[in-house]
Amino acid sequence: MDVEILSRIQFAFTVAFHYIYPPLSIGLGLVMVAMEGMYLYTHQLVYKQMARFWTRIFALTFGIGVATGIVMEFEFGTNWATYSRYVGDVFGSALAAEGIFAFALESGFLGVLLFGWNRVSPRMHFLATLGVWLGSMFSAVWIVVANSWQQTPAGYHIVGEGLQARAEITDFWAMVFNPSSVDRLLHVWIGAFLAGAFLVLSVHAWYLLHNRYVELSQKAFRIALAVAAVSALAQLFTGHHSAEGVAHNQPAKLAALEGHFDSLAVADMYLLGWVDKKREQTYGLKVPGGLSFLLHQDFKTPVRGLRAFPANERPGAVNTIFQFYHLMVAIGMFLIALTLYAVWQWWRGRLFSQYWLLWVFVWSVILPQLANQAGWFAAEMGRQPWVVYGLLRTSDALSKAVTANQVWFSLIMFTLIYALLFALFLYLLNKKIQHGPDELLQEGHRPLQEGISDWWVGKKKY
Repeated sequence: MDVEILSRIQFAFTVAFHYIYPPLSIGLGLVMVAMEGMYLYTHQLVYKQMARFWTRIFALTFGIGVATGIVMEFEFGTNWATYSRYVGDVFGSALAAEGIFAFALESGFLGVLLFGWNRVSPRMHFLATLGVWLGSMFSAVWIVVANSWQQTPAGYHIVGEGLQARAEITDFWAMVFNPSSVDRLLHVWIGAFLAGAFLVLSVHAWYLLHNRYVELSQKAFRIALAVAAVSALAQLFTGHHSAEGVAHNQPAKLAALEGHFDSLAVADMYLLGWVDKKREQTYGLKVPGGLSFLLHQDFKTPVRGLRAFPANERPGAVNTIFQFYHLMVAIGMFLIALTLYAVWQWWRGRLFSQYWLLWVFVWSVILPQLANQAGWFAAEMGRQPWVVYGLLRTSDALSKAVTANQVWFSLIMFTLIYALLFALFLYLLNKKIQHGPDELLQEGHRPLQEGISDWWVGKKKY
């Protein structure tokens, strides 16, 4: 394989591995805020107990997320020097804003979150938890803004020519609010909420099935289910709005996502299928005119397909893009059905008597992660052959001094190191889950046992 393909594989691998952890941190942060908010509202120590437990898991995901994210910054310089020069002004502004407005807020409150349980007041600790969560949200803002600018550039002009050309910001806020940034940010945020909420649902469903921490797990499960149900429904709307933006700003990408080849024709919506790129045909289960209806509320309105674009400006791996996109959509629809069914069982008072449903939640922890990964791969592969859409081709963005052997060596080393990190993460996560929440002591040093009445706990203050 040549340097371009190897460098793309290396960057995709490091980004995909890193992207396991930030969504978990953002989603867990939201659930932890809800748990501590319930503790402040009810004074029931069971909510403090669960919040302390999830703080430990949050710290684990946060630490590995920071460590794995550093690698990508070096890859910009080693493998993608031309790209770094071209977008340095844009990326530099966004990453500086992340450091000033996001990472400082997040790291500043992190120490209080982790070590301040018995050193600050409950309200101050709640504010620290809120600060860490907001910091993680703001961090996602600037990363998504930088990436969205590559999809839909705005607020810039080009300085220089040839290999020395670079994009220079002329309007900072136009760069921030480029045509795709808000839609993509909402989509990313909600995907993170789902990732964190389903981790909580999985762990507490497992506890309930094994009759451990029953009272605590029922309360934690309800909190996470509320977050998951609202997020799953919201994701449907943000996804639709984002697709409308792609249709307007990146029509070739949309055509690849849906396997639509005709230059200008009514577009079907495939529920599942297979794309034959050589024959320029898509086969599968479809809704005739469905894509036309989603975009224009009319089954007869034509949509531009891949043949409307020059061959050298079309995404390459059309079937792969198609499969990733439809995997994301299928998982999203399943999560909506699952969470709404669980909410219905909750309303009927039968949520925790449906053992098969609890087992589904135990294993569904992987689904939001798969959907997040599939969505990112579809978006990034659909942008090809551009690394900055319409301005800089991926093939022109490479470092000129890097050889294929060097990329091979670093890719192998990253694979080994990341495999060890992932094994360590799973080991530590499993160890914390097996250990479970610590017991808390009430006034008078009486242990908080499972099954203690909500009335008695509600009368006590820690």
